Amino acid sequence: MAEFTHFDGNGNAIMVDVTDKGETERTAVARGEIRVSREVFDAVKGGTAKKGDVLGCARIAGIMAAKRTFELIPMCHPLLLTKVTIDFALREETSSIEAFCTAKLCGRTGVEMEALTGVSVALLTVYDMCKAMDRSMEITNVCLLEKSGGKSGHFVRKEQKNL
Repeated sequence: MAEFTHFDGNGNAIMVDVTDKGETERTAVARGEIRVSREVFDAVKGGTAKKGDVLGCARIAGIMAAKRTFELIPMCHPLLLTKVTIDFALREETSSIEAFCTAKLCGRTGVEMEALTGVSVALLTVYDMCKAMDRSMEITNVCLLEKSGGKSGHFVRKEQKNL
């Protein structure tokens, strides 16, 4: 098991010093889903939700959140992201909306937290825009699918159960 790097010798939380790390191209992809009622699903799919373009707003919110991850997660570094995308897949058979966030940069530290934050806020935005129709929506299965670059190398999620 790898040692925790966010603690000093005395057990105090610290921001990891990445000064001496080399810059590499780094990419991370995260996913999550929100299970909704048929009414919400149809409104989102048809573009008829009273608050407007649900997925358009969720896309922008997710991108903005990824860019500001360092303000939300205490030990994250502020990063100069070069790419953030939020994509959606509508799953008719389960009345769910899948969200994917890809974050990319050339830098000294990874972008996993940015991808995870982006997908989470995108899904929270769907909830916020549709809660008047259904407060029982459920956000599930938020996870890292893949990451590349950096010292730890390439990671691809093997376990796909419940995804």
